[in-house]
Amino acid sequence: MSALEGISLRARVALGISGAIMLIFFAVQTCIAFKLCSPTYNLALFGYLCVIAFMPPFFTVVYEFLRNKAYTSKQLARKIREFEEFQHFVQEAVLVSIADEKGRITFANQKFQNVSKYDLNELVGKDHIIVNSNQQPKGYWGDMYKTVHAGKIWNDIVTNRDKSGEFYYVDTYIKATLNDHGKVTGYLSIRQDVTDIVKATREVEKKNTYLEHAAKILRHDMHSGINTYIPRGVSSLERRMPQSTIEELKIQAPLKMIKEGLAHAQKVYRGVYEFTNLVKKDAALNKEVVKLDQALKSYLASTSYGSQVVVQELPEYELNEALICTAIDNLIRNGLGYNDSDTKRIDIFIEDGVLMVQDNGRGMTQEEFEHLSKPYTRKEGQKESGTGLGLNITIAILQEHGFTVSCEKNEIGTKFKIGIK
Repeated sequence: MSALEGISLRARVALGISGAIMLIFFAVQTCIAFKLCSPTYNLALFGYLCVIAFMPPFFTVVYEFLRNKAYTSKQLARKIREFEEFQHFVQEAVLVSIADEKGRITFANQKFQNVSKYDLNELVGKDHIIVNSNQQPKGYWGDMYKTVHAGKIWNDIVTNRDKSGEFYYVDTYIKATLNDHGKVTGYLSIRQDVTDIVKATREVEKKNTYLEHAAKILRHDMHSGINTYIPRGVSSLERRMPQSTIEELKIQAPLKMIKEGLAHAQKVYRGVYEFTNLVKKDAALNKEVVKLDQALKSYLASTSYGSQVVVQELPEYELNEALICTAIDNLIRNGLGYNDSDTKRIDIFIEDGVLMVQDNGRGMTQEEFEHLSKPYTRKEGQKESGTGLGLNITIAILQEHGFTVSCEKNEIGTKFKIGIK
């Protein structure tokens, strides 16, 4: 670094002036010393004035230099403090270990010790095999050494075993330190403890397996009962019982209820079938062009509340009929269920190209909608029973189609807005 680096232009000018004054002063003194001129009062006065003139710019340079040095010292102190803070952050955030060229541990930070449950004196001088879980396949560590010896950084999530025998999981980065000749002089390892993430992921995978099995039961095994055995049983019963017997036993109404209930169960089953089909990996939503008003009227025909829903003429859309009917039905049942009006009513219509589901219930704001859309979330103090899943499922179905949904509280109740692309 140059001695003038960081010196201001003002100080540089002052330095030049003071240098020029000194050169003139020494030139006059040299002439007197070599008797090139006679010492006179005027020359003595000139020399005195040179010294006086020299001092202000000289002290300007000195002041600037000292101030710059002090500033540099503050910068150095700040850099040291920042490094110490970074070092503390690393100590808290990640597991760090350093090994020599033979792979023997020479340093392990406190987090490494905490997670592995080994003290530093138990780790130093040992190979990392001390935390090896033997869960990795054959050749795993050989490939790691090939990678780092080639000057590359190796990364993988590694299963280790702590001192008590428990597995823990670390997202590991390993780098070899090389000298100027490319020879390995040691190894540096940085690891992030991801044990909670790995365990949570495996728990989700396990539950997904259960869910896939349950979906298989619903989609295949229940199909036989809902769509084969029960319909055949009802048809067989009607064939074997003449109308006179049905009237005599007064079972017209029960038979009608069974048939309507079966028809509704079959429609619900179609929705469940399509929804659980999405559990499968890389599953795609089955879509077809549907006249939405006809589909909704057909779906609602077998419900007890179909007469309370007014469906205006709606366009054709490419969608999954069973799932869309399920989603809109959730909005309908919410609008009727959370409703204190004497004449409960739902209107479904198109407004500005957006599908509207308007109820005359208590009303829900967008903020409340977003909160209650979370799984298993219910309004505090709500008297009606429920699981808190209806809105969440509805949003999932609509988003699976690429649709948007929002709501507003108006003077009538709640207006749900479904943007269908």
